[in-house]
Amino acid sequence: MKLDRRLTPANSRVAAAALKGLVEAEAYVEGEAACVTAPVTDICRDPAGDRERQLLMGARVVIYERIGNAAFVQSAADGYVGYVAQDDLGPVVAPTHRVAARQSHLYPEPSIKTRERASLSFGAQVVVTGQEGELWQTPLGFIPRQHLVEIGTRTDRREVAQLFLGTPYLWGGNSGAGIDCSGLVQAALWAEGHDCPGDSDMQEEAVGADLPLDAPVEPGDLFFWKGHVAMALDADRLIHATGHYMSTVIEPLAEALRRIEASGHPLRSRRRV
Repeated sequence: MKLDRRLTPANSRVAAAALKGLVEAEAYVEGEAACVTAPVTDICRDPAGDRERQLLMGARVVIYERIGNAAFVQSAADGYVGYVAQDDLGPVVAPTHRVAARQSHLYPEPSIKTRERASLSFGAQVVVTGQEGELWQTPLGFIPRQHLVEIGTRTDRREVAQLFLGTPYLWGGNSGAGIDCSGLVQAALWAEGHDCPGDSDMQEEAVGADLPLDAPVEPGDLFFWKGHVAMALDADRLIHATGHYMSTVIEPLAEALRRIEASGHPLRSRRRV
């Protein structure tokens, strides 16, 4: 059985204890639970390598190895494996709310006139401890009440996807500052309460049920090409984060199908959640 490197918490030095007998490593460890404390952090294939995906504040991980300034981790939400900056990790917390705006700000004092401490993306998770006027207090600062919802609140996937309209395309991006096609779909489906892996090829295998290529289109349907995924807003329009426009855009379905096929990538599959 071939294991997917992106979902297998193992390298040449350490592996998760559950993988003993399946992979070779110098040591097998149970791992240490932690949470992301930075607004956003990159998951990289190697300690100093390129970004493959991103994790947002409050995301839970398991640390299997600390090496230099990096930590070898697995994301609890989708199983993605890679290296993140150790400084971006901290103790486990139990978030109470998540950011529901495309982006929000974290203030050091209960006033939006103070200089913000950080920018938080849609999906970032925080612990609310109190309220000061229209701002909710967290251990890290204050966030506008209008930008937060309780953990477990479900939002329509199409509504979430449209929050990211105009967001710059970023390979491996998962935030309101930059996002890619699979990051957009994952954010939208997670907000609606669905499990969803991180990359488009994984989503094509695991999300929803397969559809005939010519099946009538329903809102929320997913369209897959090689290396790309888009979501139907309705029978005539797609929304996707695309390198072609370097942005998240709404595009006529028929036009997108013709354009992408002309680039050498015909529609490969469709799925419905």
